[in-house]
Amino acid sequence: MEGFTPSELRKLRSLKEPYGIQKFMDTMPYHLATSAWSPRKVLRERTIHCLEGAIFAAAALRVLGYRPLVVDLEADNDTDHVIAVYRDRGYWGAIAMSNYAGLRFREPIYRTLRELALSYFVSYFNLRREKTLRRYSRPVNLARFDRRDWMTTEDDVWFIPEYLLDIKHTPMLKPWMTKRLHRVDDRQWKADLVGHRWF
Repeated sequence: MEGFTPSELRKLRSLKEPYGIQKFMDTMPYHLATSAWSPRKVLRERTIHCLEGAIFAAAALRVLGYRPLVVDLEADNDTDHVIAVYRDRGYWGAIAMSNYAGLRFREPIYRTLRELALSYFVSYFNLRREKTLRRYSRPVNLARFDRRDWMTTEDDVWFIPEYLLDIKHTPMLKPWMTKRLHRVDDRQWKADLVGHRWF
């Protein structure tokens, strides 16, 4: 964990497990900013958004002995959502930050990444009430960016989302499925926008 201070490492280790990481992230206000902070900066500023949440969670997972993996969920007519993923006894779970209530933590109960990605489908919609999730990436091990000090740099880590944009994504729906999707109903809309921050 080169680069982290002893106090930073103590804080990350105190989270103990993936759900502890999620609970800690949930205490931070969601910020609407065009930024890509490193985990160190997130620890200092104590505010976070989707991309920064996944990167922070990946670093925290690494401190706890997991691989620092992220997956990019790709949408049409909407923004991507990046999640940190981990495995427990062969099953996939996820840690995430979102402005939508249903796009955050997933228990490690999913046999495949496709199952995990599909679990986000119902709550993944835009403000026109269109269900927008379409593709997911393979897991990316952020250790590939260690030479760029992704965990502790004071600079934005835009090289991570730029890499995620360039890699192959696997389609989740067939074209005929996409054409038959219904818009989100009022109850789902209200439920997933609990705590939503508006621009």
